[in-house]
Amino acid sequence: MSIWPSADKLSSSAYASTQLDAIQLWTGNCCEYSMMPKLVSLAEKLTSSSELDHNWQTAISVTLGYRDSFIAYTMWSTMHHSHSTVCLQTEQASSSCFIASCKQSKNDGSNGMCSISTTRRYRRLAATHCPDAASAFAFSFHPPGFGAERSSRFGSVRRGAGPRPDGCDSELRPRAQAVGTAMAAPCWRTVLAVLEVVSTACWAGSAVFPWDGVRLPKHVVPLHYHLVIHPNLSTLTFTGSVAIDVAVTQATRAVVLHSKRLNVTGAAVEAGAGSSCAVRAVKVLEMQPREQLALLAAEPLCAGHRYTVTIQYAAKLSDTFHGFYKSTYRTQEGEVRVLASTHFEPTSARMAFPCFDEPAFKATFSVKIRRDPNHLALSNMPLVKSVNIASWLVEDHFDTSVKMSTYLVAFIISDFKSISKVSSHGVKISVYTVPEKINQAHYALDAAVKLLDFYEDYFSIPYPLPKQDLAAIPDFQSGAMENWGLTTYRESALLYDPEKSSASSRLWITMIIAHELAHQWFGNLVTMEWWNDLWLNEGFAKFMELLSVNVTHPELRVEDYFLKRCFDAMESDALNSSHPVSTPMEDPAQILEMFDDISYEKGACILNMLREYLTADVFKAGLVQYLQKYSYQNTKNEDLWDSLTNICPTVGTEKCELLGDGFCRRNQQSSSSAHWTKETLDVKAMMDTWTLQKGFPLVTVTVRGKNVHVAQEHYRKGVDSPSPTENGYLWQIPLTYITSKSNTVERFLMRTKTDVIILPEEVEWIKFNVDMSGYYIVHYEDDGWDRLINLLRENHTMISSNDRASLINNIFQLVRIKKLSISKAFDLTLYMKWETQIMPILQGMNELVPIYKLMERRDMDDTEKHLKDYIVNLLKDLIDKQFWSDEGSVSERILRQSLLLFACVRRYQPCVDKAEEYFSKWQKSNGTVRLPADVKTAVYAVGAQTSEGWDFLLNKYQHHSFSVDKDKIASALSLTRNKDKLQWLMDEALRGDIIKTQDFPFIIVSVARNPSGYHLAWTFLRENWEKLVEKFELGSPSIAGIVTGVTNQYSTRPQLAQVKEFFSSLEEKSAQLRCIQQAIETIEDNIQWMDRNFEEIKTWLQKNHP
Repeated sequence: MSIWPSADKLSSSAYASTQLDAIQLWTGNCCEYSMMPKLVSLAEKLTSSSELDHNWQTAISVTLGYRDSFIAYTMWSTMHHSHSTVCLQTEQASSSCFIASCKQSKNDGSNGMCSISTTRRYRRLAATHCPDAASAFAFSFHPPGFGAERSSRFGSVRRGAGPRPDGCDSELRPRAQAVGTAMAAPCWRTVLAVLEVVSTACWAGSAVFPWDGVRLPKHVVPLHYHLVIHPNLSTLTFTGSVAIDVAVTQATRAVVLHSKRLNVTGAAVEAGAGSSCAVRAVKVLEMQPREQLALLAAEPLCAGHRYTVTIQYAAKLSDTFHGFYKSTYRTQEGEVRVLASTHFEPTSARMAFPCFDEPAFKATFSVKIRRDPNHLALSNMPLVKSVNIASWLVEDHFDTSVKMSTYLVAFIISDFKSISKVSSHGVKISVYTVPEKINQAHYALDAAVKLLDFYEDYFSIPYPLPKQDLAAIPDFQSGAMENWGLTTYRESALLYDPEKSSASSRLWITMIIAHELAHQWFGNLVTMEWWNDLWLNEGFAKFMELLSVNVTHPELRVEDYFLKRCFDAMESDALNSSHPVSTPMEDPAQILEMFDDISYEKGACILNMLREYLTADVFKAGLVQYLQKYSYQNTKNEDLWDSLTNICPTVGTEKCELLGDGFCRRNQQSSSSAHWTKETLDVKAMMDTWTLQKGFPLVTVTVRGKNVHVAQEHYRKGVDSPSPTENGYLWQIPLTYITSKSNTVERFLMRTKTDVIILPEEVEWIKFNVDMSGYYIVHYEDDGWDRLINLLRENHTMISSNDRASLINNIFQLVRIKKLSISKAFDLTLYMKWETQIMPILQGMNELVPIYKLMERRDMDDTEKHLKDYIVNLLKDLIDKQFWSDEGSVSERILRQSLLLFACVRRYQPCVDKAEEYFSKWQKSNGTVRLPADVKTAVYAVGAQTSEGWDFLLNKYQHHSFSVDKDKIASALSLTRNKDKLQWLMDEALRGDIIKTQDFPFIIVSVARNPSGYHLAWTFLRENWEKLVEKFELGSPSIAGIVTGVTNQYSTRPQLAQVKEFFSSLEEKSAQLRCIQQAIETIEDNIQWMDRNFEEIKTWLQKNHP
């Protein structure tokens, strides 16, 4: 092993100026953080050295790759340069061979360093212009230990399973040394020496990082965090210190925890009081690819003892939407104000403080925040006291938290204002927002009070904190976040103006608040052990929206909208790229991918099915038992099933008994209405079939007199679907059904591939999956569908609106897998001329509108127009009956909003004329005339079709008095046919000046739905992919929504080829995203669907709608 000169020697002026030309290019020395000041000193000497002229002082590059961003940041900051340039010079071209410039702006990557993609570009330049220097260039950017996968992309770096033990690469060393020897100009020897000092400091020791797993070791357990955070809202940086009390369960010399983009300035491990296991010194190593930090102790930490791990650090406020990040808002006077907020779920607490950032490492937290006296600080717990440290600095001390996971920690530093109330159980509830929107906080406050009281009563477990804050953050990626005691929200998900907000906004806000408050029990009090069971958090919170809002706000009729969630989940779950509700994963990007319709919507739907199966009382009792047993703990799937299994269900007055095996059996005199309770109720066995395998069943029903034959198979669309006999999937399905002779819901638990139900008498029709309470779809063979279609035409109110909606959904899904013809599905839609209820109407539109959208992408103008006319004609009578007002129930108002927007966008003339009249009056009044809240979307959409109207809407979008209308205006702006305006929308949304970047996913998907914009959206996605991933995170729901939203209406082979070609060109981690597989599958399915059905649709329309 070569030995690097000591830091003392390197930092001497004489050595720096006369001896650096003799330094070899690679050594295996390890660097401790104690060398920091000396490295800084060396950087200062080198940049001021007379050997470096002014031009080359700006050419010093700190190229540290993945390992040690703090050294990079320190060196880079010391040199005071906003650009870093890597220049290599051979003897033959001593003055002219300028390879590449990594022009680094402040937001161009971590700490002013070249990104990997930038490095690849410049290595290619180097190979072209200075082939002799190319290997050294790659070498300086790509030290050993980088990993075999990435190594292969550089070509000149050794392929292998990992770093050499000595941190040195024997193959590269001679080559790099030869290049170093060839350097003619002394300045280049100096530059390379600087590179090598820092590279060695940072990469040496990578081989001895003491842990090689993605998950943290379990022998050091956090007990309590003492956290001090000091953000600077002027410089957009923060400093912090954390002291973590830990328990050691087995002897170890290493404490391994998480850290991401934090510049560690000091670290120590101290033994607890009375311990004989003292720790003298620690060495800090970082494994950046795994976002891990290791503190190596000189002596082992003793099993059974407690220690305090102390770390000081500094970082920039993130300019994304996760970690500890910057947010801004503009006052009515136009002043831009800055605040700082957190969003840690799932793996971003490590961006704010070093921590054991896994849900099972629960601990308590004491938080102190330093702030400007004019600012307000919030955290999970109430403020205990404030200490004036200086005239310009206050330190707020917050109470010690309950035991919780790191992703639930939160803090905000802002100038927010608040309003408060106390719940009937004595909890102080407050809503915080920017000062100018505090008048929009009252509805949320009242809703939160009602909902928190409901949950305390329903769960029979008191809310454990003294306060619950709800904060509206101006920049927020998702809808909301359940931080314990400090839930955070997108402004549109919390703020409601009774004079201007629509009925749909009211419904949305209520459900979001219900979701986050449900998490205070499901997720916060009881937490999944690992992210594979995320659905235990999110599925439950989604399901509890239905239960809670039904009780606290019955006028919203939330049950009308629950059904669509199951349809949405099935859309994703029918693809081969779907995943089980409970899925193993470890990587942060994989974890983020779990935040999808499967975890949320499918999770909620199977819980609703289980509640129907067990009965509401039994389900509730099981949940209460689960929460009480596992409070402040972590759980797995089976813990929930055990809690629900040991509760004995009852139906009516029938008796039951709890057997010694823990299962419940119904007595043998049970009627057919409780058929499934005749046998052992094994909740785990049943629910494992719904959570441990992907997809859902298709139940085929064949009626033979009084015998009803049922068969199940895995429903899966796509060209590669195996036959039912090949896939081996089997579910335990709680079937429900009604018949023409009885509207009493009958029940049957199907456990086998096929079974037979015997009816008391023959029936005219039978309808399975009553109210779509089960997560499965149904096919009726022979004349089963004809009988149901006739029922809808003759008397559609004989079955519920949810049953009608489910028939519409199911028949179109059966067309996708060739079980039925498209003509049969269109035959069913004819009844909709007499339909008035929201769910069947919206579901019919959800099935029919995408069909002509596919035709738009194929330029099939005649048939596309014919289909549009058919849909408008189908709904014409209902559209004509709509009042242009805010009258009616919430469901009636939401239906009105949807129908009028649909009619106006499809240029139904009576609607367009009315909307133009409203827009003209509103525009002439300069926006002062009040428009009915529920017709604004239609009015804005029509107004945006002229250039003058579009510009007027954009002007109002920027005005503070239209803040509650921003989403509606943005939607209208995206409907223009002017391609320049559509391009501007996307550019501006990504830039974030006028349109906030949080709204970019909505903007680009809206542009993609526009016939004039789908090419623009796809081009924009391709050209800005790296920026999007940097801003929204790889694997996030935002990225998934962008990918699928831009491509899901493609239906041609050239479009498929483009999508495949682009995504296959990305690095492996991006190319393997589940959303990309979903996008490709969807396009393939669209191609097949259109090839098979287009001509038949054309013929059907000519026959039925001439």
